Amino acid sequence: MSIKNAFYAQSGGVTAVINASACGLIETARQHNDKIAHVYAGRNGIIGALTEDLIDTNVESAEDIAALRYTPSGAFGSCRYKLKSFEENRAEYERLIAVFKAHNIGYFFYNGGGDSQDTTHKLSQLSESLGHDLRCIGIPKTVDNDLPLTDNCPGFGSVAKYVAVSIREAGFDVASMARTSTKVFVLEVMGRHAGWIAAAGGLAAEKEGDSPHIILFPERVFDQEKFLSKVDETVKKHGFCCIVVSEGVKNADGKFLAEAGTHDAFGHAQLGGVAPVVADMIKTKFGYKYHWAVADYLQRAARHIASKTDVEQAYAMGKAAVELALAGKTAVMPTIVRTSNTPYQWDIGYGELKDVANVEQKLPAHYIREDGFGITAECEEYLRPLIMGEDYPPYVNGLPHYVQLKNKAVEKILNEPFDV
Repeated sequence: MSIKNAFYAQSGGVTAVINASACGLIETARQHNDKIAHVYAGRNGIIGALTEDLIDTNVESAEDIAALRYTPSGAFGSCRYKLKSFEENRAEYERLIAVFKAHNIGYFFYNGGGDSQDTTHKLSQLSESLGHDLRCIGIPKTVDNDLPLTDNCPGFGSVAKYVAVSIREAGFDVASMARTSTKVFVLEVMGRHAGWIAAAGGLAAEKEGDSPHIILFPERVFDQEKFLSKVDETVKKHGFCCIVVSEGVKNADGKFLAEAGTHDAFGHAQLGGVAPVVADMIKTKFGYKYHWAVADYLQRAARHIASKTDVEQAYAMGKAAVELALAGKTAVMPTIVRTSNTPYQWDIGYGELKDVANVEQKLPAHYIREDGFGITAECEEYLRPLIMGEDYPPYVNGLPHYVQLKNKAVEKILNEPFDV
């Protein structure tokens, strides 16, 4: 392949370390400027490609690109936009190839979760049939940690650290006030179908009585009577009860406890908040004073407390994506391969996108305690290395200092409107 340009985009919910992957990719591409002339980023993900709204990262200084490593969120804008099948909407794919041809793009890098890997896989399948040589590489990213093939997903380790720290600190707070005030605290975390983030809260409990006392996983059917009995038992034994609940917990009928009745752009049910639902059950049954909180965007934006392991792995995935593409690979995704638990060691592999797209890796049954309310020693052994190490951003005037790129637009060539 002669010298070409590359297209990189961020997709889905952002994380504290997705920009570290962008940093790894752009810095590595710059080292191979005899093969990759420009790295163009899609403004707001794949929408940037469809609308020919490209960002020229070449105008950014080496210092600002390096600063992406410690800056949270999506530096180029992300989106929730799922391409339909080729048969359903041929125009989308023809538009993408037209934009890529116009801008001499021969490398496609899409940084996201399962739906994003599906997009990358579809594009790799159809680019050749549409007459364009395009190497398509998926870059793993999801706080939910639910992609197959890879040992873990960049973005998860930092959320896991945030949740474990938060429930530990909240536990100290509640314990100190429980005699005359709040006795129950509920922390809601992300995780629609997979309970990895909820499980991470269990790392905070190192001895009997430590917070959290109860974890509710989407992999286990919610049993209200059993749950309330456990809450009451915990309050009577320890004076208070701290709970971590995954947003995706379902009842015996298979319905989300917090289903709001609406759907997002991917067709997923919108969830309305399970923490107040659970807290109200406790209040109704026992009258205990409670507080609840939803970690929401805070858990995935908390770069100030990111896991060093997570930052290093996110960067490595961006770097590996470029190296795979330059080696002639396509329709693949770099993966993290755990080679040792003690000491924790990892390497880089890769898997085929056809084995990744739209596959959810749930929390294994043996990672959940027999009573359904906590994690096993095996789960802790898996999780603990992923939250290890601190990688603090620089601070200015008492606050983290994050970079904001110029995000200069590339001049349009087609200059034809395309509705998305």
